[in-house]
Order: sequence, then structure tokens, then C-alpha cells
Amino acid sequence: MRIAVLKELAAGETRVAATPETVKKFIGLGAELAVEKGAGETASIADADYAAAGASVGSRAEVLKGANIILAVQGPDPAGLKGFADGAWLAAGLSPFGERARVDEYAKLGLEALAMEFMPRITRAQSMDILSSQSNLAGYKAVLMAANAYGRAFPMMMTAAGTVSAAKAFVMGVGVAGLQAIATARRLGAQVSATDVRAATKEQILSLGAKPIFVETVAGIEGEGTGGYATEMSDEYKAAQAELVSSHIAKQDIVITTALIPGRPAPRLISDAQLATMRSGSVIVDMAAESGGNVEGSVSGEAKKIHGVTVIGAKNIAALMPADTSALFSRNLFNFLSAFWDKEQGKPVLDEEIGNAVRLTQGGKVVNERLLA
Repeated sequence: MRIAVLKELAAGETRVAATPETVKKFIGLGAELAVEKGAGETASIADADYAAAGASVGSRAEVLKGANIILAVQGPDPAGLKGFADGAWLAAGLSPFGERARVDEYAKLGLEALAMEFMPRITRAQSMDILSSQSNLAGYKAVLMAANAYGRAFPMMMTAAGTVSAAKAFVMGVGVAGLQAIATARRLGAQVSATDVRAATKEQILSLGAKPIFVETVAGIEGEGTGGYATEMSDEYKAAQAELVSSHIAKQDIVITTALIPGRPAPRLISDAQLATMRSGSVIVDMAAESGGNVEGSVSGEAKKIHGVTVIGAKNIAALMPADTSALFSRNLFNFLSAFWDKEQGKPVLDEEIGNAVRLTQGGKVVNERLLA
């Protein structure tokens, strides 16, 4: 069983899909590891470190030759994939909805493409979930980005010259990223509040010492979709939420937005009119900017001033911390493949529940129900 680890070629991508730690673990299962030259350089991992862990290091053509499994962070360009074994697996974050044409190309190449972001959110798959592991650190970094752009201090400071008031931070969307953002803002000394469309998150917000901001006038809307994701809200709820947010957001210094709906554009949480009510010098980090944005006017990869508010359109935040995010991403991949490793066959054999969830292509065709619906 030959496993190839590719160097990421996408602009701004600094992570790598395997570390010396997981290389050793795969070799322990009986696999042969081949790592593309320079794959770990931007994550502070030298080729020599991979070699010391037992992997061979070579060109893309060399590592792909005869590969049974190909590991990557982002889906690689199909044009650069040649020489792998028949029916080889490709396990990576494949952006199935955003890169559907690329998925079709993987099928034509005969690859069995496994989208790690389609991992079902069930108990036994938690250690395999790249969305959670990467979002956790991204939520932390988003608050640091806001703090860096904010022209004032986060904690309250009492000095001989007077008192500095604590910053007020508001987190919109209390998933993995939002929870970490709350915790990080609290550690930095801010007064933190948070909201979500899922009523069940109220207890989580309180447990982190933040103030929950929820619509109480619209009954019976829980907002809990399948797999722990939020669902699209009714027009009634949206109107009530907009009214609540408008009154609250005008008093905030920092806002972190995290709301995403799989396979659909990010929901609009903050309008231009609401931005205009915020104090000059306030900062918003839109973590959903790559998916269309939660904030009107935000642009992925850019920081811009709107009505005196700095709106940061976050792009691939996980790539800003490549050493840690690569370590977690690579463990997700190892946990996934090792959980299904068949010692007799010397390879992983997926079951139906998880296999059918993550498998996009097989036998030259696109087979995932979510892409065929």
C-alpha cells in the first residue's frame, strides 16, 4: 500500500496533509509513504524530517507512481495527477459543491475521490472531522485578527491616568469556530456576547461566560439541521433576528461572524444599514467571506473600511497557522484511514455509513447522492 503526500499548489495554501508523526504511524500499519519535495516547507517541516520518519521524498511524478492513496489538503489539479495505481483513492478537502467540474475530472481519471469535509458528524467520526479541527483554530485566529486591527485594548485596564474600558465582542454563529472565538475573546478580556439560530447553543454560550443574545418572540424555531449544522430560517425569524441584531450590534466594538450552510451561499447576517450604526473604529471579521459572506460588502481576502468599520473578509484562516493546523489535519486523515485498516488486506476498507458519506466518485462515475440530487 503506497501512500503519496502532495505539495499544495493553491495560492496561499501553507498546510500539508501529513506530518512526520503521521508518516510514522502509517508506516506502522505497513504502508509505504512517499512525500513530494517541499510539501511541508511552509508548515516548518523539512524534507529531511520526512526522510527521518521513514518516507521517501521525490518529485510529484515519483511520489505518484503506483500510489494507492493520495493525500492532500485541497483538491489537486486533475491535470497534474498521473501514474497512480488503478482505482487509487484521493483523500482531501475537495470542495465538492464549489469545484464540481473538478470532481467530474477525478471520476474520468478513475480516482475514488473522498471528500473529507463530507465526514458525517457522528460520535465515531469526530476524530476524522477536518471541518471541526480547522474551524477550531480558525475561530481562535479570527479573534487575534480582530484584536490586531482594533485600535484599542481588549481588557479593562485601570491605570494612574484613568480607566480603559473593556472591548465588547459579539460572536454570530456558535459552531466550533464560534465557540473558540468566544473563549479566545474572553481570555483577552473582552465583554463577550453571542447568538445563533440554534436554541441548544444557549447553554454552550453561558458555559463559556458569555451573554446569549436570542430571539425570544418567535417560538418553535430551533434551527437545528442535520449533522449539527444550522438550517435556513423562516422569513419571520429572519425579521426578528435582524431587529435584535440591529439594536445590539450598534453597541459592539468587535464582531465575528461564522455562519455557513453546506452547499449554499453563506447567510447574510449584517446589512450595510446595520454597519452604518456601528461605532467608527469597530472591527468585523467575516469568517464566511469565501462562501459569499455574512456581511454586506465584505470581500474574501481583503480588509476594507465601510462606514468607518474595518470589515475583514477572512480567507483560509487555517493556512495562517500551518504548523498546528497541519498537525490536526494530518491526524484527521490518519484517524480516518487507520479506523478502517484491514490487516489481512493491508489496506483500508470503508464501511457504508462513512464510506458512502465521503465517497464522491467510484468506477469512473460521480456516485455521491448529495451531488446527484
